[in-house]
Amino acid sequence: MNKLIAKHFNELTTKELYEILKARAAIFIMEQNIQYQDMDDIDYESLHCFYMENNKITAYLRAFYHNNDKEIVKIGRVLTMEHKKGTGKQLLEQSLHAIKEKMSCKKISMHAQKHATGFYEKFGFKTVSDDFLEEGVVHTVMELEL
Repeated sequence: MNKLIAKHFNELTTKELYEILKARAAIFIMEQNIQYQDMDDIDYESLHCFYMENNKITAYLRAFYHNNDKEIVKIGRVLTMEHKKGTGKQLLEQSLHAIKEKMSCKKISMHAQKHATGFYEKFGFKTVSDDFLEEGVVHTVMELEL
């Protein structure tokens, strides 16, 4: 099992930050062809949860307070570099634990890509919105009550 690294922005090393940004660009810009500004200043206020292997990011997500509401944490930029190996399940399980421990909140929310909603439902997330387009990809809002 992978060991989760969970750090706030100011705790990240330069190498970790660079590898996080590389991984996000590889998945969202190159693989999924989403054209958007990835570096959106939310990173400064986020808890970054990730796995590293051989100095490369293998899985990642970030968590931050939604609109500065300390009761709702939003997660996003969820990715795995290798698919269908169980890494995403491990990442989400361990990250949810780290979020509860480091960010005490009552609810975790996300804009999930529509094709991934079944995955998140396995962790107790429920769809709470209609489908919508975000950066040209169909999403839905999902929430997990704690």
